Amino acid sequence: MEILRTPDERFENLQDYEFTPHYTTIKDKDGTDIRIHHVDEGNPEEKPILMMHGNPTWSYLHRHMIKPLAATGHRVISVDLVGLGRSDKPASREDYSLARHYDWMSKWLLTNDLTDITWFGQDWGGSIGLYLLAEYPERFKRAIAANTGLPLGQGASDFFQMWLSMMKDASEFPWDKIFKPSFAEPISEESLKGYMAPFPNKDYEAGICSFPSLIPVLPDNPGVPLNKTAWKKLLSFEKPFLTLFGGRDPVTKGHEKILIKNIPGAAGQAHKINETASHFIQEDAPEFLVEEISKFLNES
Repeated sequence: MEILRTPDERFENLQDYEFTPHYTTIKDKDGTDIRIHHVDEGNPEEKPILMMHGNPTWSYLHRHMIKPLAATGHRVISVDLVGLGRSDKPASREDYSLARHYDWMSKWLLTNDLTDITWFGQDWGGSIGLYLLAEYPERFKRAIAANTGLPLGQGASDFFQMWLSMMKDASEFPWDKIFKPSFAEPISEESLKGYMAPFPNKDYEAGICSFPSLIPVLPDNPGVPLNKTAWKKLLSFEKPFLTLFGGRDPVTKGHEKILIKNIPGAAGQAHKINETASHFIQEDAPEFLVEEISKFLNES
């Protein structure tokens, strides 16, 4: 497997992002070494808050949450999925599969031996994180899902049909057409520079272009059995489980209801929908998330 690694200088002088990088090297099943990046701030003796982002973002998406949560005395970790951020990027679209993403992040979690985790996941970070909750429930103390889900091949919405069609054979990501309009309010050019920093050119974008085809929304998607197995285990997840969704998100609208209905730990929790936030709620409403996560930590 050919691996690309974004040059470090791409991450210099990014606005509001001055975190020390940390790296973990895991092995793919074919023997290839893959280096995975994470931010680790706050008190290293405390139990971790683990934040997982979606596509095509990275830990830069959590930049306005990391410091405030760490300032309350917590250890805050934000990991970059493989193919994104400062993590290594397999060079071919064919290198990516849902099974591989699950395997990569499972190995990262086990190598770092994290326990008593408060998990926060959005978009793909939510889907992959829900799989981790299902497989390693003993490592998690509580969970927060934001604008995410774990689909079972039950069909695609109009938006997903468009998204799948657009990205089926794409070799570069539609930053202007899809990403920039995904926020509740236009983001600055400096912020856009931060989000695009991991991708010097389209050669680095195989991972972010592959993600749409990996979403198990259609019944013949090879990821459906994996998610069905995960869901069977989540049906008995009784630890506190909170949903915090952006109400203006066309991608995951209504998915919070599925999580609340089917995960036992969601019963009686103070679920919230922020009606002004869209899909990338961490950018649109970071103060809201910090406040609600802090309440959840204190009350559960």
